[in-house]
Amino acid sequence: MNMILRNNIWRCQRPSLMQIRHCSSIIKKARDKLGTLGDGQVSLHKDDATGIATVTLQHQQRKNALSGSMMVQLADIVEDLSSWETGKGVILQAEGDSFCSGGDLTTVKAISNPQDGLLMSTFMHDTLTRFYNLPFITTCLVHGKALGGGAELTTATDFRVFTNTGEVSFVQGRMGVVTGWGGGTRLVKLVGPTIALDLLTTCSKLNGIKASQIGLANHVVGAEKRFDDTKAWLMERVSHAPEVLHAMKRIVIAARDSTLNESLLNERLNFSPLWGGPANLRALGGNIKHK
Repeated sequence: MNMILRNNIWRCQRPSLMQIRHCSSIIKKARDKLGTLGDGQVSLHKDDATGIATVTLQHQQRKNALSGSMMVQLADIVEDLSSWETGKGVILQAEGDSFCSGGDLTTVKAISNPQDGLLMSTFMHDTLTRFYNLPFITTCLVHGKALGGGAELTTATDFRVFTNTGEVSFVQGRMGVVTGWGGGTRLVKLVGPTIALDLLTTCSKLNGIKASQIGLANHVVGAEKRFDDTKAWLMERVSHAPEVLHAMKRIVIAARDSTLNESLLNERLNFSPLWGGPANLRALGGNIKHK
């Protein structure tokens, strides 16, 4: 392990203003390395009429495993979404009958050393944390198996909708590693430390029913109309004005990640611009509170 690189990356987790440029150079180094590795695509479709974006993994021949180039494409998509002012929601899905089988073997073999593993992990932490913190209501459509890194991807959204073939399994332990894309940390926040540790150590297979019982799945749909049904389910949760939804999401993020006083301050700062704002005045004028 390159100790200097590891220490530099550790400092990037809580950077000072002086360190931000240096941290960006580490992400760029990882990006340059990963961008040349493997095939597959990650696509983005933004529907301005509904405010719903769809992010789709397209690598069916490898069960939608993420290659290095797909990791970079996903990072670019997150950057694109972060500036979508009228966006309301995001659906993360995959083509075919598998959600994602983790890291693509071609990429894994090319970076199979601790130093490159740390770069890849840092890059995916950055990408998925930014995805996790998007000001939209995000949903993962789990159809088919989500294994290893694929299971980690499912934890990067606010909600998870399973089909009857949807299955999540954190199999990293069988491969002699642990979660490397931030999924372990997010899993603890989702289901608590005891259940998370049980899932990580047993590599249990969770279908929609089992995932619902522990709070990991939020809804189950049929496979045939899975996208339409997931979109309809999400639409019920994005009926408010974009600025209201964005403020709601920021409040939840701060409550999840901050101290009580920091979270309350954030809530006041998000509430006050909306009080007497356009959406509030429209609601008052229509007397819709009791409808």
